[in-house]
Amino acid sequence: MITIPTVRPRSRRPSLGDRSLPRPVWLPLGFAAAMLIGGCAPATNSPSASASPTTTASSATEAASATASPTPGPTPEPSLSLEPSGSTDPRQVTVAVLVDVAPDGGGNITVSLVSSADELIDEVVLRWPTDLEAALFLAPFVPDPALVQEGGGNLVRTWTKWVTGPGEHGEPAGTTSLGYGPLEPGATLEIPLFVTRNAPGPVSFDLQVLAGEGLLTMPDGAPAELRVEVP
Repeated sequence: MITIPTVRPRSRRPSLGDRSLPRPVWLPLGFAAAMLIGGCAPATNSPSASASPTTTASSATEAASATASPTPGPTPEPSLSLEPSGSTDPRQVTVAVLVDVAPDGGGNITVSLVSSADELIDEVVLRWPTDLEAALFLAPFVPDPALVQEGGGNLVRTWTKWVTGPGEHGEPAGTTSLGYGPLEPGATLEIPLFVTRNAPGPVSFDLQVLAGEGLLTMPDGAPAELRVEVP
C-alpha cells in the first residue's frame, strides 16, 4: 500500500509587487490636521430632552403654596367684652339676669344673686364696659331732675359704689363698676339697673360679678361672668 503524504499549503506572503495589497491613501496635510484636532476636542453634553426645567418645579411649588389653606388665626373678641379679672374668688354665687327693655326704648335689667358661700361677702360688684353707654346707659336709679334742684329732696343710696374706671381701688379703665352689699350666706340679692336707650338696635355685652376685684365663682366652677343680650 502506498501512503501519500499530506501537504499543507504554505501561507502566502504578499510581495511588494502584488496588486492585491491595499494602496496607502495620501491626505492633504490641512485636512489631516483638522481631523486630528476635531478628534481631540472635548465632547459637550447637550441638554436632555426629557429633563424637566427648574422653572416647572418652582411653578408647581408656587401653585401648591397658593392653593394651601391659610392657618386659621385666633377668634376675635366680640364687641363690648371685658378682659378677665386679674384674680378669682372661690366663693360661689348663682347669677340670673332678667332683661325687660323695649327694642325702641328703655326699660330694666334685673340681676339676681344667690350666695352659696359659707361666709359673708362684704361687697358684690357688677362690672360692664363703659362703651355700652353709647347704646344703653345703665344706672342704679331713675334720673330725676328734681333731685338736682335746691330743696329737691335726698337721694337714698342702696349701692356702695358707682365708679367709671380707672378707679382708686383697682377698677380697670374702660369699665363701669357698681357695688352692693353685704351679701350674707344663702341670701338673695336683686340689683335693678335702669336702662336709657341712646341708640336703636340689639346690643350684647359682658357682665362680671366680683367680690372686690376677685371674680366670683358659679356653682359649676365657671367664672361668674355672663353675656347679656338686649333686643
